[in-house]
Amino acid sequence: MQFHHHGYVSGDPRIQPAAGVGIDRPTDLPDEVDVLIVGTGPAGIVTAAQLSQFPGVTTRIVERRGGRLAIGQADGIQARSVETFQAFGFAERIIAEAYRITEMAFWKPDPANPATIVRSARTLDDPGGISEFPHLIVNQARVLDYFGEFMANSPTRMTPDYGLEFRSLAVGEGDYPVTVTLAHTAGPDEGQERLVRAKYVVGADGARSKVRASIGCTMAGDQANHAWGVMDVLASTDFPDIRLKCAIQSHDGGSILLIPREGGHLFRMYVDLGEVGPDDKGAVRSTSIEQIIAKANAIVHPYTLDVRNVAWHSVYEVGHRLTDRFDDVLPAELGTRTPRVFITGDACHTHSAKAGQGMNVSMQDGFNIGWKLGHVLEGRSPESLLSTYSAERQVVAKNLIDFDKVWSTLMAKKPEEFENPSELEDFYVRTAEFPAGFMTEYSPSLIVAEAAHQNLATGFPVGKRFKSAPVQRVCDTNPLQLGHQATADGRWRIYVFADAAPAGAQSPVADFAEWIANSPDSPLAATPSGADRDAWFDVKVIYQQDHTGVDIGAVPAAFKPEVGPFKLTYLEKVYGTDPKADIFDLRGIDRGGAVVVVRPDQYVANVLPLTATAELAEFFAPLLQSGTRAPEFQNSAK
Repeated sequence: MQFHHHGYVSGDPRIQPAAGVGIDRPTDLPDEVDVLIVGTGPAGIVTAAQLSQFPGVTTRIVERRGGRLAIGQADGIQARSVETFQAFGFAERIIAEAYRITEMAFWKPDPANPATIVRSARTLDDPGGISEFPHLIVNQARVLDYFGEFMANSPTRMTPDYGLEFRSLAVGEGDYPVTVTLAHTAGPDEGQERLVRAKYVVGADGARSKVRASIGCTMAGDQANHAWGVMDVLASTDFPDIRLKCAIQSHDGGSILLIPREGGHLFRMYVDLGEVGPDDKGAVRSTSIEQIIAKANAIVHPYTLDVRNVAWHSVYEVGHRLTDRFDDVLPAELGTRTPRVFITGDACHTHSAKAGQGMNVSMQDGFNIGWKLGHVLEGRSPESLLSTYSAERQVVAKNLIDFDKVWSTLMAKKPEEFENPSELEDFYVRTAEFPAGFMTEYSPSLIVAEAAHQNLATGFPVGKRFKSAPVQRVCDTNPLQLGHQATADGRWRIYVFADAAPAGAQSPVADFAEWIANSPDSPLAATPSGADRDAWFDVKVIYQQDHTGVDIGAVPAAFKPEVGPFKLTYLEKVYGTDPKADIFDLRGIDRGGAVVVVRPDQYVANVLPLTATAELAEFFAPLLQSGTRAPEFQNSAK
């Protein structure tokens, strides 16, 4: 973490200096904003958190509730989301308070006495070591709290505007073409409407999204045909695996997905309520908590649940629905204009809760659109960048729904309906990478290159997330995870994996350093005059030697930029290999060196040889606009 480059800091270094619109930020919602986000759920809050790092962008997030969420319905946090939390600076703190899933137990009818259940299998949650981060369970409300803290500590000092409900919008012309009608839901102005004009609107307002309806998108997919009761409870029980994630299948009473919650006592149960008839008309939703508890006791027999306290419960029907576009550009308009309105999260994809994907995929929606809006509004990139959001995330949502259909169907099956008795646990192990959040692979586009040089870094597939690995920082000898040094500050990352020559020798990496620092074709040439050299691009070098074999004084200046008003040399971008876990071997990096380009949302955008400077320039050329903004409007985070 860098924080003394502007002068001595004696307070909490996570509180960044106010800058741009964060200086004297108005308490009341302005009449004109750059971005208006509707809804403070996972997708909306991550969009806002990312945009809070752009001091020159006026972003406001409105919420119909009068205050923070107290009890969230989502609780499963996949490893990919914890990677994201690391970028936003709170992974360690949320891990400390969360429940950590390391195994899953499977329970089935006892062959000797089918009226009772027995444990049939245990499986590791991450048998292949997909991520160094854990799979967590934690209340959604706490996730939102952490992102809210990040926003409030950001240069823009962003906080939600509570008590405002979205009514409608209209897209017109002018500098602020989207006119939004809001209504106060509380206080002296309750019921009164007001208008806000925005350059862009992000709808993160849930499955019944009014923003979605305003842009003419409709949800399509399977009708719900199976009901589940869900409850967060405190109970006295003799069920031995009450603190393990479990899939429990009874002979004729249905199934349970058991999820232990944080805090050591609370747990969640998804209780199978059976098929929903076509003439049900929502009657199953009136199932009482007493009925859900009774059903759960029937399933776990011979064990019992004595429920002492119910924190929350609900009944829902499984349905899989998806919109065909995630923005306001109609199919007939593709290629003729760029979007002004976007939808995220449950506003554009719904599915069952049992795969633990809803909150996680929604947060990645927000991460994706957030940096793109920031780059366009700050003048870094052209508006064409915004068209990549719907193209990328709609495919991800479709893949999620396809996966969830299989998983939820398996969970609802009766034991005797399985051809293979171990089919459920086999599927869980075989598909572990998907629920962990690591199957997303973006196709070639404006921001994802063709994988023409993938052989140079086979462990960093183009289009997939950048998978971290151990390194040693040269300046202070600290062993670190390389990926953990990338914060959610809106910058592109350029990782330069050196050839075998030592620092200071004439070599391809030395030639690359000269080019990226001084060539007019270098992406760094677009950095605004007066801003730090690494304001838009974070360029790091990883040598093949360990830290003792790298002469920091001989490292090219391109990897040691001068930062802050005092022009201090920043030494923390130079790394050596970890002798115990060589990143070149772990990630299949060619010993002749390679350049790995990573997007602000942590996905690999390109892999190139050290000599392919023309290709690197060609990749960034359509993404960059000449830096003309004043330095106070540039990203101040490192």
